[in-house]
Amino acid sequence: MIRRRSTPWIHKWSRPLIAAIAGCGALTTAYLTIEKLTGGSAACVAQAGAKGCNDVLSSPWATVFGQPLALFGFLAYTSMVIFALAPLVFNSGENNRRKQLENWTWFLLLAGAIAMSVFSGYLMYVLASQIKATCPYCIGSALFSLSLLVLTIIGRTWEDIGQIFFTAIIVGMVTLIGTLGVYAGVNKSDVTAGTPGQPAQINFTPKVDPNPAFGWEVTTTSGEAEIALARQLAKVGAKEYTAYWCPHCHEQKLLFGKEAEEIINNDIKVECFPNGSKVIAEVCKAAKIEGFPTWIINGKSYSGIQSLEELAKVSGYTGPRNFKYFK
Repeated sequence: MIRRRSTPWIHKWSRPLIAAIAGCGALTTAYLTIEKLTGGSAACVAQAGAKGCNDVLSSPWATVFGQPLALFGFLAYTSMVIFALAPLVFNSGENNRRKQLENWTWFLLLAGAIAMSVFSGYLMYVLASQIKATCPYCIGSALFSLSLLVLTIIGRTWEDIGQIFFTAIIVGMVTLIGTLGVYAGVNKSDVTAGTPGQPAQINFTPKVDPNPAFGWEVTTTSGEAEIALARQLAKVGAKEYTAYWCPHCHEQKLLFGKEAEEIINNDIKVECFPNGSKVIAEVCKAAKIEGFPTWIINGKSYSGIQSLEELAKVSGYTGPRNFKYFK
């Protein structure tokens, strides 16, 4: 008597599990897409002075071909849901057609999971080395992609193991080359122009000594969003405590641009070392300022360079958020 081999539980449940994980990824990226398109701020808890999710969403890496990167993530996750559930939903009575549909969707799931994992790996590298921010959404998406890849590999019996390696090499190389090509224009310099629809990157390296009267010259220009944000900060009584010799303070100026910085200069900025004096101003001592720049908005202190997205959020700004620059 020949005993039939039982089907491993992972093979029975792999497709529903893949669909569930991809569904979670689709919901997450849909939320981020809506926030990006509407100019909102993603719900994210970050330590004071540290970069968070909204810094990532306002970075040049968060926009591809003028559209939010999260939108492409949503499309990728939705495709994975469709590939996973297609054989279960379209249960044809013909065994040959069902088998063919299963084989094709497994291959598409494998290719999709490899591409998503490689792309997520690149984004994790960017997050750690370039943006230097903590973003639970990004980390979660990377874990989703990796989980999809693992489930795709172990979720069925692959007759040809070499197919997995061959597909991984081809899809992985194409994805990596394509990714590097898309982000080729994003690199480090004082002001790196973004591609259409992307903000420019700010990375200031002092080449001359600062002028005690005003520090370094602001070389960036403001857009309507930067000017409107500066006016909102002045309206709510925000204060920015700076030092003329502080490169980070200058980077904050570059984020606003020359025109908006005039508003900051007149109504918001507090220079803690006026006229190049080595003695810190009494008003800065009274405010217990420990580093530069430090923002005080609505009674709360924010240390270090703040993204314009974050300043917009904490100041109650509701105007346009097509900010031109990113740190």
